[in-house]
Amino acid sequence: MAETLTPHEMAVQAAAAIRTQAGVERVDILLILGSGWAHGADQLGDIQASLPIEELPGFSKPVVAGHGGQALITRLATGKTGLILTGRTHLYEGRGAAAVVHGVRTAAELGAKTLVVTNGCGGLDPTWQPGTIAVIKDHINLTGDTPLAGAVFIDMSDAYSKRLRQIAHEVDPGLPEGVYAQFRGPSYETPAEVRMAGVMGATLVGMSTALETIAAVEAGMAVLGLSLVTNHAAGVTSEMLDHADVLAAGAEAGPRLAALLDKLCGRL
Repeated sequence: MAETLTPHEMAVQAAAAIRTQAGVERVDILLILGSGWAHGADQLGDIQASLPIEELPGFSKPVVAGHGGQALITRLATGKTGLILTGRTHLYEGRGAAAVVHGVRTAAELGAKTLVVTNGCGGLDPTWQPGTIAVIKDHINLTGDTPLAGAVFIDMSDAYSKRLRQIAHEVDPGLPEGVYAQFRGPSYETPAEVRMAGVMGATLVGMSTALETIAAVEAGMAVLGLSLVTNHAAGVTSEMLDHADVLAAGAEAGPRLAALLDKLCGRL
């Protein structure tokens, strides 16, 4: 029987594969591009290598329409090296929390100190129309899961770095801030679940991000979270939810998302 690798050992293997295949020793920044955000990934700098995600140890091909499937090694305008993942594993795929955060742990093994994590989500604020970009200031983990194992106690007080949030507001002063609640999925939240999240303080709901942020904080990374509101959350309006609408909102917002990320990468 083949020996089962620990999540840390798998991340070490993946980092070694990236070093070999991309010819890069380390990276400075990890960008995880969620629904809608992958448009314009090739505009964020000089791409040094493009690797199919599923060919790297521990990674799987993204299963969600609207996600890419590449690991891009990019020389950013600042001279720093970025690892850009144009897809992610979601908890509802059934592969466990360790698989969800494998990209974060791989980047940490490569030396990354900053994570820019993005998503497409539902918005609870009726004034935030589809296409609104919000900075995440905190999250609520409603998945019932965690990437941490054992007595690992980490301080989440500044999980979404105040310093990085300030940079985002300097780049675009019009960005609102919100609290992101991660549900397990894959069904969209019910109106009652959305109301519950709102009572808890959430203004954004989705199926990613929180677990990745927990793993990044454990690894000592500073996190900037950005949400694209692709639709009003269930019950906020009378509209029904359809993934096709999510994809359409992401495609329409693509140029703005790419421009924002380009400016941010010039400051991080």
